[in-house]
This record gives sequence, C-alpha cells and structure tokens, in this order.
Amino acid sequence: MAISPPSDLVMDVLRAADPTEVQAAQAKLKANRAAFAATSLASADKGFAVTVDRIDQTGTRASLHRAEGADKAAKMPEEYRKFEASVLQTFVNSILPSDSEQVYGKGSAGEFWKSMMSEQIANQISKSGGVGIAEQVYSQSLQKLRNEGELNARTDETERSRTLSMINDFERKALNLAPADRSEA
Repeated sequence: MAISPPSDLVMDVLRAADPTEVQAAQAKLKANRAAFAATSLASADKGFAVTVDRIDQTGTRASLHRAEGADKAAKMPEEYRKFEASVLQTFVNSILPSDSEQVYGKGSAGEFWKSMMSEQIANQISKSGGVGIAEQVYSQSLQKLRNEGELNARTDETERSRTLSMINDFERKALNLAPADRSEA
C-alpha cells in the first residue's frame, strides 16, 4: 500500500472544498492579519487613533506632513512654491487619463480643460506641503548665498594683490600701454 505525501493530501482537501467556503476562510485570514497589524501599530503609538488625535490637535484635516511643515511653508517665498506647482503640473497632466472625452470634452477644448484641471491639482498639492521640490531648491539657493558671502570673507592680501596686478596687466594690454612700458624697462 502506497502512502501519498502530505502535500497531495492538502491539495486534495483544497480541491474538494466549496469555493465559497475557501473565499470565506481567506477573508477571515485577511481580517485576522489586518487586526494583528492594527493592534501592533496601536501598541507602538502609530495607530489610526493616534494619527487622528494628532490631526485634531492641529485643528485641520490636512495631512500630518502639512501640519509638521507649516513653519517651513510660512518661511518659503511664493516663487518656489509656484515653481514646484509648475513641475507638478507636468507630472499630473501626464498621469491623468488621455482617452476620457466624456470628462474633458473633445479636441483642443478637452485638452485645455485637462490642462486646467492638472494645474489646479498641482497647485493644491504644492499648497499642502508639496513633494519637497520647493524646499530643496530654496535650501540650495540659501546655501549658495551663504557660500558667496564666505568667498569674499576668505580673500587674503596675497590674492588681492595678485588680482590687482592681473587687472593692471589687462588695462595695459587694452590701452596699448604695454609696449611703451617695455621700452622704458
């Protein structure tokens, strides 16, 4: 008498089971997994209730990213936010469906409405904290300004005299004073 391996036994049970009962069992397993994940997050103070409490404390229904970055947005010039919105508009326009004439309309008018919609979506994304483009460009601009100030502070007397002599040489060549100076020397 031959004994089938356990994997065949499991497969035979699955084949014999009612499909609706299999789906119900899978749904229970998924619900148990989700409940376990929610309990784990709640015990680590990262659950849904904690998130809602943080949002309620800020007094808005916006994302936590916006609540935490409110100070940064207040300090950032409007030009950087508009730049981010223009970059995002291109991205949003590319991900909007292109074959939905029922939503936007046909022809160039449809393209115009789609463009306007992507512009408004991009502006809202940028106003609500964006994706970090404005912050990065702004911080790079500030760093560049800081570095320019440091370059002037670092010049020493040797560099200054070398620069002045280069300027004098250039002026002599530009005014044709160099040949006269050579004949005298």
